[in-house]
Amino acid sequence: MANELRLSRRIAATPDEVFEAWTRAEHVNQWLIPGAVTTRARMDARAGGRFHIEMIDGEDRNPHDGEYLRLERPHLLEFSWVSRATQQKRSVVTVELKAAGAGATDLTLTHRLLPDATAVAKHTGGWNLALDKLVARYAAAPTTA
Repeated sequence: MANELRLSRRIAATPDEVFEAWTRAEHVNQWLIPGAVTTRARMDARAGGRFHIEMIDGEDRNPHDGEYLRLERPHLLEFSWVSRATQQKRSVVTVELKAAGAGATDLTLTHRLLPDATAVAKHTGGWNLALDKLVARYAAAPTTA
């Protein structure tokens, strides 16, 4: 569909752990940092609850706001997403989590209703960076022999 993106990752964590990573500010602050130096999140993770995520890089502050539309623990999150990169227009992010064997989760993120191809490109880059950090957060530490 036009003006949307879809990304997938396998994460070495249970769906419940990944759901927590998306709904608790202290976790979001550790991985939702695409290009930013730090992220500060305030979240009320319930249907109808709101969030504010500020990505900070030096003097540049990039606010993101939204409302949780659906939370079906531990398999689905859906929320609105408004930012400079959406031209302050409402877009919608859906995160689907499926168990993928013992202690693993397949994550599919769909971001739709983006205003144009530029917004799709910016968000594709940002979500890819953030999802890679989320995957790395749960990557198993190398074993020593």
